[in-house]
Amino acid sequence: MKTSTRVVVIGGGVVGCSVLYHLTKLGWSDVMLLERSELTSGSTWHAAGGFHTLNGDTNMAALQGYTIRLYKELEEITGMSCGLHHVGGVTLADNRDRFDMLLAERAKHRYMGLDTHIVTPEEIAQIAPVTNVDGIIGGLYDPLDGHLDPSGTTHAYARAARMGGATIETHCMVRETKQRADGTWDVVTDKGTIHTEHVVNAGGLWAREVGAMAGVYLPLHPMEHQYIVTDEIPEIYNRDSEHPHVMDPAGESYLRQEGRGLCIGFYEQPCKPWAVDGTPWDFGHELLPDNLDKIEASIEFAYRRFPVLEQAGVKSVIHGPFTFAPDGNPLVGPIPGLRGYWSACGVMAGFSQGGGVGLMLAQWMVEGECERDVTAMDVARFGDWITPGYTRPKVIENYQKRFSVSYPNEELPAARPFRQTPMYDVFDTMGAVWGAQYGLEVVNYFAQGDEPRFETPSFRRSNAWEATAREVKAVREAVGINEVHNFGKYLVTGPKARDWLDRIMAGRIPKAGRLSLTPMLSPKGRLWGDFTVSCLNDETFQLTASYGAQAVHMRWFGLNETAGVKVENISDRLNGFQIAGPKAREVLTACTRDQVADMKFMDIRHATVGKVECLVQRVSYTGDLGYEIFCDPMAQRALWDVLWSEGQKHGMKPFGMRAMMSLRLDRFFGSWLNEFSPDYTPGETGMDRFISFAKNADFVGRAAAETERAKGAARKLVAFEVAATDADVNGYEPVWIDGEVCGFCTSGGYSHHAGKSIALALIPTERAQAGLRAEIEILGHRLGATMLTEALFDAEGARMRG
Repeated sequence: MKTSTRVVVIGGGVVGCSVLYHLTKLGWSDVMLLERSELTSGSTWHAAGGFHTLNGDTNMAALQGYTIRLYKELEEITGMSCGLHHVGGVTLADNRDRFDMLLAERAKHRYMGLDTHIVTPEEIAQIAPVTNVDGIIGGLYDPLDGHLDPSGTTHAYARAARMGGATIETHCMVRETKQRADGTWDVVTDKGTIHTEHVVNAGGLWAREVGAMAGVYLPLHPMEHQYIVTDEIPEIYNRDSEHPHVMDPAGESYLRQEGRGLCIGFYEQPCKPWAVDGTPWDFGHELLPDNLDKIEASIEFAYRRFPVLEQAGVKSVIHGPFTFAPDGNPLVGPIPGLRGYWSACGVMAGFSQGGGVGLMLAQWMVEGECERDVTAMDVARFGDWITPGYTRPKVIENYQKRFSVSYPNEELPAARPFRQTPMYDVFDTMGAVWGAQYGLEVVNYFAQGDEPRFETPSFRRSNAWEATAREVKAVREAVGINEVHNFGKYLVTGPKARDWLDRIMAGRIPKAGRLSLTPMLSPKGRLWGDFTVSCLNDETFQLTASYGAQAVHMRWFGLNETAGVKVENISDRLNGFQIAGPKAREVLTACTRDQVADMKFMDIRHATVGKVECLVQRVSYTGDLGYEIFCDPMAQRALWDVLWSEGQKHGMKPFGMRAMMSLRLDRFFGSWLNEFSPDYTPGETGMDRFISFAKNADFVGRAAAETERAKGAARKLVAFEVAATDADVNGYEPVWIDGEVCGFCTSGGYSHHAGKSIALALIPTERAQAGLRAEIEILGHRLGATMLTEALFDAEGARMRG
């Protein structure tokens, strides 16, 4: 066995073999995979082997499309069969919300190049004749859906990797992973020790245990999953062609042909987590005992939806475990703070996602970044606050909702509330309707009187409408207040802090007492962050950005660390409030003896507000006159008392994130992971106006940004007014221009101030002309849209800057 290699991949399931193959495909041949038993010995061997493109996250759907198209390439490369059955598949909708979800997904597929179709009940009966379409109002048909041979496909990946120079060692048990002082790794096995630069944890069912060897907690949990294979069914074996897949969300089931019978699996409500205290090392090619009682209700529903099942005998029951992350997406990428250690686990849909996961991780390792935004599966989307006690109930919830409608405004309740600020009980008493971000409770809006304390999930305008309108009105006409807890906050200190920031950030670094807005770019010039930089003094800077990106940003800062600079994540060590609206200055000046009335836009100043020492910043995401007031969380309640007491004299009202997202539309302000993400460049999104091309610093991504500046961006972020009635843009709706799909929406919503439905969208630059008439597809309807060039509020910025 080799004793040194560039990469060690731990785990010989479909994901580990995919990673190994893609590393060789990108030119790394000195790579090695270790498997404690035989290839496919974990969840892979007993998988149902289905694949599909449907996914609520657009980038994940695109990667699933890549995975499916890859299988024929694997067969051509290796001469091995993956056992492909491209039979197509239909997802059923038995109510309006399910159908709305399918309409929204079909719209996204238009610009993704996925050839899916909305079908009627009559068409479903023709496509999938074993289906009882009573109560069905429509469906989504995808010709790419199908199934394959899990073992054959995994071995095809393995052969392709070997052809590219990779080594695979089976029956090789990893005992330890130990990092050397230089950052490289010793992987200790029962056959000897291997020295490597990179370790990839593709441990599947054992990923938690493999991670623990390196001191890493991966938020994963195995769940028991059961599917049934029937005896022969005449309606199946007498067909001229193979029966398509059918996904029935109402019955929490998926169905496909298996030989001369059917295979049907369930995501049942009375589900069971498996191996709560750890996966046994000696578990492998075994199954769990049958537990038909657990799926009894699901089977009864399936008999009604697919009547042929009732007369079919059961040939076999497959009951085995597989792993989920809390949100159901994979955990992929470099582990924050641990050089050379990579995750490729939690891939519960391995034959839909495994190829895309392998490609993205290989690109990350070889090229330093991926070709698309992988936030949805980035292992760093969960911070160090997450625990097994949080993970397990969220995984159970996700399993139970595997086939549920995924609403754009839905807030899932499991394991909440968990993390709370000192203001939680105050706001809760005031009628807060809560959301969550990165484990933290965040106010979405405030209910009044007999209004319900929950927002009804919907693709259309929800019951938060009136409350959001109230809060927007308070900000625009008087003054509103909310917390600044959902900002990520970082303290950068040291004699070389300014030089370091000039290299890390593309924008201008401000002088003392001022702040600036700046993008942070990837080496290839894509957006990796949207930051506010505040200069407290020449060696002390405070950064703010998206709260949910803390681990992602700290990982990047760590990879770019330099002597003479210290970067601290102070996101939960600093809190406070934003006040915004025409009366904001009057409230603030009445609460302090310090001089703040003369603060200019983008000034920062220390002040004692009431009894509390604060950092005050003259800036507001609402686009109005406003201030961000930061303080020690231990003093936050005292700061609230003085601001709220004085604010009552000026009509102050609290406001939440629903109002904030409406207010920002008035000024066409973008938001992180909507308008600004690693999928986009500064030139496309207008963030290039914040780049300081004149500064004497070779900032990360400069060459790519200058190339884009010289050539011009091919597409441009613009705003549209949409002729919507009861549903607004959420994101990824196609934009039709002259009868063709020419772009897509990044986000949108309703401007309660202007009384207009607004969409932000990326379209070809040459089409971005004032007065452009287009159509935006919302829930199956192409609605008229007119491009806007002037902000809906304070177009000249007089109130915000004055």
